[in-house]
Amino acid sequence: MTNIGMKDLAQTVNGPIKKNELGFTLMHEHIFCDLRKPEKRIDLLNEQEEITIKNRFEVNYFQNKNQQNLILDEYEKAIYELKAYREFGGRSIVELSTIGINPEPIKLSKISKETGVNIILGTGCYTEDYLDEKILNFSVEDLEILMSQHLHDGFEGTNIRAGLIGELGCSWHLKDIEKKSLQAALGIQDEIGVTISIHPGKHRDSPKEIIKFLEKYKVNPSKTIICHVDRTLTNLEDILFILNKGYVLEWDFFGIETSNYWFGKFDLPTDYMRLDLIIELIQKGYANQITISHDICIRTRLSCYGGHGYSHINKHVVPLMLERGWSEENIEQILVTNPANMLCYLN
Repeated sequence: MTNIGMKDLAQTVNGPIKKNELGFTLMHEHIFCDLRKPEKRIDLLNEQEEITIKNRFEVNYFQNKNQQNLILDEYEKAIYELKAYREFGGRSIVELSTIGINPEPIKLSKISKETGVNIILGTGCYTEDYLDEKILNFSVEDLEILMSQHLHDGFEGTNIRAGLIGELGCSWHLKDIEKKSLQAALGIQDEIGVTISIHPGKHRDSPKEIIKFLEKYKVNPSKTIICHVDRTLTNLEDILFILNKGYVLEWDFFGIETSNYWFGKFDLPTDYMRLDLIIELIQKGYANQITISHDICIRTRLSCYGGHGYSHINKHVVPLMLERGWSEENIEQILVTNPANMLCYLN
């Protein structure tokens, strides 16, 4: 199967666009998603305390205790958030809600038209503990057929096509279904030159384990993103090991500055610390291997709930970049050029 006519184009939920139409791009976000574990997806929402100004800090500090906080499903609020992003110069968002956390292609197509924000939707599967029995029993071939269908023809019952693979959920250590998912994605990448975005397990050695598995097969590191560096790789040696292999690294927790991370015990950096590390890597020659984003996936990170919203990088981080010695060229590389290169097909 070939992706006829897609070379140097990016596939959005409303059709292909040219590279120069992508503009300022966030490479890892969620507009609609459900991060509740499947066993908790019963109608308990009425028993959960509403998020208010009085409890917002507590809900956000213990991000996964209030089940309402784990669901992004409010259409009008999503419109408000994306319009704010557009107002502050945002043009495109990569939406990485994959199978297991409730992707919504029809809603995303509609909201993209209403707000003028390009949305590029990923395909694939999240981590094993979010998948149902049917998917868990899929073969590599089954997964490759499913992802190819989303990329070439559209998501089930629609002609809305995915524009990349991911985020592919990986655990520490890799589970069998996650290995199958990675292997299936590599076959598609080799054929059509599409980007793969990978969610590593919550351990510093998880990216190395993933890369070791990928390199059993044919992989294009320059079209493969290792996400969540902020909570996974704190050692410069580990970071350089991956960059020197040609992979793209993504710092996608911008706006998260807390001592309590809901997925485990990690010393998370501040935005200042992220920027200082990234500019050091740029100066070492890795400018074309870095992307950034917020990875918004809970309500309390939306501006409607007192959070920073999708415009945080536009409004607050870009000025910090300039304050800390970033050039306009550096900013353009990370927020415009690199995303465009990742999202446009090679074949």
